Amino acid sequence: MRYEREIHGAHLTVFPLTSEVLRGNPLGDPPERFSPLLVPAGGGRGLPLVVILVGYTGFGHKVLNRPSLWEENLPERIARGVAEGRIPPAVFLWPSCETRLGGSQYLNSAGTGRYEDFLCDELVPAVERKLGCGGSGRRAVAGKSSGGYGALRLAMRRPGLFAAAASHAGDIGFDLSHPRGFPDALNCWREHGGPAAFLARLPDLELGFAEHAGVELIAMASCYSPNPAAPLGVDLPVDPETGEMRPEVFARWLENDPLRMVERPECAEALRSLRALWLDAGEKDEFALQWGLRRFLRRLEALGIPHRAEFFPGGHFRIDHRYERSLPFLLEALV
Repeated sequence: MRYEREIHGAHLTVFPLTSEVLRGNPLGDPPERFSPLLVPAGGGRGLPLVVILVGYTGFGHKVLNRPSLWEENLPERIARGVAEGRIPPAVFLWPSCETRLGGSQYLNSAGTGRYEDFLCDELVPAVERKLGCGGSGRRAVAGKSSGGYGALRLAMRRPGLFAAAASHAGDIGFDLSHPRGFPDALNCWREHGGPAAFLARLPDLELGFAEHAGVELIAMASCYSPNPAAPLGVDLPVDPETGEMRPEVFARWLENDPLRMVERPECAEALRSLRALWLDAGEKDEFALQWGLRRFLRRLEALGIPHRAEFFPGGHFRIDHRYERSLPFLLEALV
């Protein structure tokens, strides 16, 4: 994949990398990855590195494309902000961590592959070696939706790797957010003859609302409740025949919820060590993530973890403008 473009004086391209840790991954996804990369005029040497994680079903071409004829994509928005002096200069990287099920949640899983290791141990060091950017105390991670979850999770899982983090409408409060989509997934599977038959047809299906819910539930299970011995390679948190919840499986999902993770001393300490932590959500988030964030903020306050939080009008979608608030906050903390 080749892509070269100049935007407001910055250079937008893709960074190719063949991953060793993704070779032979359980889903058979390619180890060759192409991650969009935005470098300011003059190059990246000595600049901070900002890793931006896309949401579920996000991928390289989607990052590069505009959402409509009249709207900027996120690299264009950021490049304009840097050119206008509203966003401090940095190198911006969008890691290619998508899977054939739509996403990896940026974690290592026996169901998807070692995407946390790819991002942290292969991709970030390779970009820094190539461009002379980032380094200890000079990295930030940000994302929205599943990417916001990934940013928050990596900040807790990899203390010291990132000095600042931002989560825009990130997945928090799994008990409220995920089950909202279960009935739609169940309906989708029944229509197509069950989850296995649905997956077999997936490449040729047009994804409507129900189909999206159907694949997303399997994708999340591949991240949070993998089981290589199961027919689908995952344990589903709901019975596809009756719709009955499987509490023992969903409990495994909840162990990956930031609400639970932050209660672990090592995770709380990792967040406390950040120079900047930004959190936000829309007041009308379609996945109820504003309520998960409200509970998370209570925990941060009780644990004495510094942060900045905002609730904004609107919902879960078309919120790229939120980066224009978070990125200056993160980057100013890295100087």
